[in-house]
Amino acid sequence: MLNKYPLWKSLMVLFIVAFGALYASPNLYGEDPAVQISGLRGVEITETSLDSVKSQLDQESITYQSIALENGQLLVRFQNTESQLKARDLLDESLGDKYSVALNLTPATPDWLASLGGTPMKLGLDLSGGVHFLMEVNMNEAIIKAQDGMVGDFRNDLRGEKIRYRSVKKTSDAIVVQLRNEEDLAKAESFLSKRYRDFLFDDDSDSLTLKASMTEQKLKEIREYALQQNITIIRNRVNELGVAEPLVQRQGQKHIVIELPGVQDTAKAKEILNATATIEFRMVDQENDISNALNGRVPASSQLLSDRDGRPYLVKKRIMLTGDHIIDANSGFDENGRSQVNITLDSPGGTKFSNATKSNIGKPMASVFIEYKPTDRKDPQGNTIFEKQEEIISVATIQARLGKSFRITGSDSPAEAHNLALLLRAGALIAPIQIVEERTVGPTLGAENVQLGFQAILMGFGLVFVFMIVYYRAFGIVANLALGANLVLIVGVMSMIPGATLTLPGMAGIVLTVGMAVDANVLIFERIREEMRAGKSVQQSIHQGYDAAFSTIIDANITTLIAALILFAVGTGPIKGFAVTLSIGILTSMFTAVIGTRTVVNAVWGGKRLDKLSI
Repeated sequence: MLNKYPLWKSLMVLFIVAFGALYASPNLYGEDPAVQISGLRGVEITETSLDSVKSQLDQESITYQSIALENGQLLVRFQNTESQLKARDLLDESLGDKYSVALNLTPATPDWLASLGGTPMKLGLDLSGGVHFLMEVNMNEAIIKAQDGMVGDFRNDLRGEKIRYRSVKKTSDAIVVQLRNEEDLAKAESFLSKRYRDFLFDDDSDSLTLKASMTEQKLKEIREYALQQNITIIRNRVNELGVAEPLVQRQGQKHIVIELPGVQDTAKAKEILNATATIEFRMVDQENDISNALNGRVPASSQLLSDRDGRPYLVKKRIMLTGDHIIDANSGFDENGRSQVNITLDSPGGTKFSNATKSNIGKPMASVFIEYKPTDRKDPQGNTIFEKQEEIISVATIQARLGKSFRITGSDSPAEAHNLALLLRAGALIAPIQIVEERTVGPTLGAENVQLGFQAILMGFGLVFVFMIVYYRAFGIVANLALGANLVLIVGVMSMIPGATLTLPGMAGIVLTVGMAVDANVLIFERIREEMRAGKSVQQSIHQGYDAAFSTIIDANITTLIAALILFAVGTGPIKGFAVTLSIGILTSMFTAVIGTRTVVNAVWGGKRLDKLSI
């Protein structure tokens, strides 16, 4: 029988629309301002932490909606942003540097819906805001780090040329090489001045010293390199966090702006982005007595460090390998079920590490974790002074010559191993950074523009609704039902796709989709009218109308979809936002405008003896 769907097909269409409506519904509940607390470097959040936070908030008469321990983090919800900010300031001061306290906007989705995986659609900073960080790069530390590297290069080059020297040391503004005699001084100056043309060399024959100072051009290059590399590494870290359409860009000479739209785990984002972490591998000093070092007699070539439990170790200052050579790191478990980090090096790093370990088989090697943390002190230029903190995370005996792949153990938990792997994989920052400004931002285009954007969608839908009912009567109502179902499906799909973010240009894509969805119905309805004017029966006209218009609709939508995919592939930011909603809208509109309306038309008019249609 013409124009009759089997029951299963009608139920399938109904199920798809209902499924989309279910996952679109979390957007009706809004978000609560919240403060999120998480432990740093393996510190766990427990019920005791919850009771402590609750008592502090009650003591300061700060009202909150709820406080709960979720996924190892403490989440405190508030009714307004004023209470949220007061609580953040209080907890940030009282909890100390072992915890990360961050602002958050948490979905108010009911538990039953959240248990089904329902989450609201992520909105861009231009619609509902997100998290904004302004980060400052410490350029003095970048220069100091470059000087440290040059000290090692000078030593290696002088050894390679067999030029004898007494010492190579770093001062506040230069590298000073102490030679043995005037002949070596002359050789060193001639060789180094040719090899390092971006240094200014000044020799002193009386003291047999050669002073090398960086040129202004070299200092400028170091600062620019530090800023650009930090931006690249932070982008990598943001990608690791899975944030959709982030903004990472420079601001001035030493600042980086980071905007994370729709981010939920801001505590983790703050910890990962603010961390200036790297790792160094050094040999444990077995030639000197550690008890002498503990009494203040530390050898000049060694350094006294301790692990998290306070156990002291005497390690060599000479660095075998730094984290700069790490190209991949991931967490896992060893054969005893302990957390470990598997590390892969680049080719130069593999060669360097292989040469360093081949002569130290059977000796203990220390993995030193290094962080730079900001202090309250400022230098004469007004820059924040960072404090270098070094901690031994593992000491292991070298069993064999190590190459490009190896592993380190010592993490207290899988979560800590995961974060360490993330930091090492994303790259060690060239210079320390600190968050100098953090806020949860509202619409960057202003509430008025956002309201106008939603009004544009509603007006577009309203005008189309009226036109379709007036022009196509009962069939117009069917088209309008499909149009409403299309909007629900767009929102539902956007809510289900991880990383999909709705921006203001994305709203423009929805408006465009409305017109395209109606265009498909117009083609079908006009073709039905033509068939009826040609003298065919009602059922034949409906059948021929849908079949004949289908190929035209497919061609038009596929060409538009190809254009949208190209925009997504080559575009950035707002262009991608537009392409995403347009692509989803094309697919959902083809379903609702063709299959959806056909289901309703078949259910109402299909298989019946009719002389006319309300079209």
